[in-house]
Amino acid sequence: MPDPIFQSEKHYRAAFVAGLELLLHTNQLGIFVLVLANSIYDPQIHAILGGKLKQRFAILSQQVRNQLIQGRSLEYADDDVPVFLKLMAIGLENLQDTLFRRAGPWEVQFNHLRAFRPARMSNMLITSLQAPFNTDDFHFNKDFLRQEIIWEGELLGDHCRLLYNKFPFAPLHGLLVLEPEKNHPQYLGRDTHEHYWQLLELLGKTLPDCGFGYNARGACSSINHLHVQMYAGKTGGYPIEQPQWRHNGGGQDYPLQVECFGSAMESWRHIERLHQRNHAYNLLYRPGKIYVIQRTMQGSYKQKNGLGSFAWAEACGSMTTFNRTAFSQLGADEITMELALLRL
Repeated sequence: MPDPIFQSEKHYRAAFVAGLELLLHTNQLGIFVLVLANSIYDPQIHAILGGKLKQRFAILSQQVRNQLIQGRSLEYADDDVPVFLKLMAIGLENLQDTLFRRAGPWEVQFNHLRAFRPARMSNMLITSLQAPFNTDDFHFNKDFLRQEIIWEGELLGDHCRLLYNKFPFAPLHGLLVLEPEKNHPQYLGRDTHEHYWQLLELLGKTLPDCGFGYNARGACSSINHLHVQMYAGKTGGYPIEQPQWRHNGGGQDYPLQVECFGSAMESWRHIERLHQRNHAYNLLYRPGKIYVIQRTMQGSYKQKNGLGSFAWAEACGSMTTFNRTAFSQLGADEITMELALLRL
């Protein structure tokens, strides 16, 4: 039986929101941005935290102004300052809630605040699936991230840590880190793959609309510390799960090379071949099923302006846009062509 937080979507959502509410009592720009981003993504969260966010924004904005007026260096993390200054420039009242629509079989979202996110390594030119773990880079054992943990404990015999996604693009979006203290790089091993498979089979019994997204290095992973991205409450699943695609037994070709497997062993054989060939890939783990999406290495193609990097969610058919024009005008055929740019 999993921890009580995972006993139902209601339990998971309650813990998720309670943790965000506690974070609003901190005095850090990055924490505020995290709570704000999760709030504007989810109307239910915004209804609970919207008023408190306005109050905290006013307090933090005045602190930043005072430090600038006095000629002092801003006493916050370097990544957080430009994001918060952009919020001050546009005003919290002009920050738009995340919007969603369909374009043929595809999903499109306008994620205003995610446009302010630091790119880290997701925009770098990458040529190899493997790289050693670097303690100088961003990783999940940084002291300041302790506050961003939703839950920590043991799952299927291994120590796990679940953190908030600072700029979410999926419902109840977290980052699940397996054995964080061991500093595994973002490179999938057989045991880890089987652990994710078994863990999702377990969680799927109480959180049926949950899943794990995985970005291999070179497939727009922004952090070289082993993790998957966990979501819950995704009713209807992602476009890649729709029955019309050939990989699901239908008659239509998906724009990318996709294999769907019903066992950890079969999927691992395929993933191992991708490792041997140094081919980038994204994964979508669902209870009892996994989608393996083969694609070109990041940096070897150029996406349309107004679109973010194409990581696991985009490869699964959910496009994130950063301006209203792209959100309103992006059509189904255009999305299909953009996805095809990633095809080997």
